Amino acid sequence: MSMVIMPHYGARSRFGDWPLALKSILGFWVFYALTVAARAFLGADPQTVLVNKLSVIGIGIVFTGLIYLAIAGFGASGTIRRKAILAAVASLLGAVAMGGTIVLIDDYMRESKEEVRFQAREGFTVVEKGEQIRIERTAQEPVVLTFPKMRELDSMKRLRIALDISVTWLFFFLAWSAFYLATRVQAEARGAERRAAAAESAAQSAQVRALRYQVNPHFLFNTLNSLSSLIMAGRAEEAESMVLKLSTFFRSSLTLDATADISLAEEIALQRLYLDIEKVRFPRRLKAEFDIPAELETARLPALILQPVVENAIKHAVSQTRDKVVLSIVAREAGPGRFTIEVSNTGGRPAQSQNGDLHGTGVGIANVCQRLSARFGSLAKCAYGPRGDGGYSVLLTLPLDRSDG
Repeated sequence: MSMVIMPHYGARSRFGDWPLALKSILGFWVFYALTVAARAFLGADPQTVLVNKLSVIGIGIVFTGLIYLAIAGFGASGTIRRKAILAAVASLLGAVAMGGTIVLIDDYMRESKEEVRFQAREGFTVVEKGEQIRIERTAQEPVVLTFPKMRELDSMKRLRIALDISVTWLFFFLAWSAFYLATRVQAEARGAERRAAAAESAAQSAQVRALRYQVNPHFLFNTLNSLSSLIMAGRAEEAESMVLKLSTFFRSSLTLDATADISLAEEIALQRLYLDIEKVRFPRRLKAEFDIPAELETARLPALILQPVVENAIKHAVSQTRDKVVLSIVAREAGPGRFTIEVSNTGGRPAQSQNGDLHGTGVGIANVCQRLSARFGSLAKCAYGPRGDGGYSVLLTLPLDRSDG
């Protein structure tokens, strides 16, 4: 019996933001190092000061890293409040440990050669150098005072010194923790926004795909019915012509991505193919007119967005009358960044349900309006209604985009 061992990703996800933590830790300590360096070069022995402070900086980086591990390790799945409490506790412990460590290594620090002199009110000159203070008096031998080593102090005094040092480092660690938590919350918020945008985009694409895929079967069923009628009527040549044009139309349309945008020129070419198929059915009743300005031929729009509208006009205008019907497709610019496409016919109108909506059009105009809304939101409009001459008009307003994307 074989066993598959699945990898464990808990630790990876728990400490997945380590690059962010590392950058912030190094950033804080580099800033501290720069301030120390600036202070050191104001004195007479910067080298000793820098060497001593490098030890403190190294120890501080280690303790800051341990604070990060505590926050990320114990608060990975907690709320921001829990993480803040963990950060405060870890910073307090880190500051105490930092103060204690500095006290322990104090005896191993280099003694500075820098000499500081100042005049006391009593008239003595006080010279401070390293661990010694020398008091120079007129006509008298100087008094030299030497501070005791840290190890020479009793335990209580060392503890008080360590706690005094800890207070300073507590504010440093709290400042880093606050910065880290704020940066992490901001990163999580941005990640949530990106995921929400990706989910919305995926849902929108799925909706557009579903709406687009409704078109081809609908058109195919209508065309096959017409083809059957031509065969039954003995119009073999016309049926053959329709089959050839149908194959060309589907070869062109089905290769398109369901969510792709194409140029207006390509869309009009597809509609010409479709209308050529319908002219086989209605050679004397259907006349198609196109008015597409050259400057709009490169405008982008969803693929086959006009086909349901044109099909709707054929179904409810051309097939419902014996008179000639003129179907026109007109494109015009409509102000800055917008253009319109109007599909109209001179006779007939779409069938409506009893409450006056467009359910009777199947996947026709309603499909187009839904696709535009899913693709462009409020930037697109879909208007439709009867014309004064008894025909019907559908007016689409879209953003004007001439890019190739």
